[in-house]
Amino acid sequence: MSIRLENVTKLFGEQYAVDDISFEVKTGEIVGFLGPNGAGKTTTMKMITGFLAPTAGKIFINDQPVWENPGAVKKITGYLPENNPLYYDMYVTDYLEYVAGLLQMEKGSINQRVREMVVVCGLDREKHKKIGELSKGFRQRVGLAQALIHDPQILILDEPTTGLDPNQIIEIRNLIKEAGKEKTVILSTHILPEVEAMSDRILIINEGKIVADGSPESLRKASGEGLTIRVKVDAETSTETVIEALKSIPGVSAVDLFNDNNTFIVTGDSGDLNRLIFHSAIANNFVLLEMTTIETKLEDIFKELTTT
Repeated sequence: MSIRLENVTKLFGEQYAVDDISFEVKTGEIVGFLGPNGAGKTTTMKMITGFLAPTAGKIFINDQPVWENPGAVKKITGYLPENNPLYYDMYVTDYLEYVAGLLQMEKGSINQRVREMVVVCGLDREKHKKIGELSKGFRQRVGLAQALIHDPQILILDEPTTGLDPNQIIEIRNLIKEAGKEKTVILSTHILPEVEAMSDRILIINEGKIVADGSPESLRKASGEGLTIRVKVDAETSTETVIEALKSIPGVSAVDLFNDNNTFIVTGDSGDLNRLIFHSAIANNFVLLEMTTIETKLEDIFKELTTT
């Protein structure tokens, strides 16, 4: 099931929550949806699931407009909202059976499916408790179970690992990755390493606009390659000579002196920066003592794109 947004805008009064965004998610793709608080992530997810109507633009599920038949979209969509609304007075299994009934699952298959979700989501020891008696982490698991109970083709998960401990996060991460082999998945989270671990692709939204779209590797590459190099600096090879030689390399955007007079930080957009620096050292007859790649972190990219 593919998801496609075309020039989608959502206004609350005069405020743009989402501002003319377009993107597509293909079947079997896990997309991490990132952005600071108030950027428009949750609003976008609610529009995709049919809980909110866009002010302008169109949303398609498998080329069918969502708002022509929102009920049909909800039947094939599993949705875990950010605040995970649950009935705290209901027992875990009763709640899952109730949700399955709301989704009009075949009555004969409901009990078996509930048992499967209890095991898959790690709720076996808690299944006879009331939801209000569970820890926040286990309540989150119940939310995931209800999103998966009808084996949906689309999964929309808003902060799915909130309140989970590290072991639970790993389990849920594996569950989402397994589901993503057959389903179309959009998930949002503020835990950036989790996005890298789970997502095939990352969308970053800021102030209602998409500011980045690509794989973690492509986003890092677009932000520029970085290297730390150490050069033997003496009377014959001055700091100024090294900086001038490095700046002349095609693709180099900046050269900075770091800490002392023989360590430099070189940034650029060439995919072959280390080889070019090595050849420059030979051509200019200076001794290259060390060269280390600076790995661009997703946190740095996120900060650069979402702060002014």
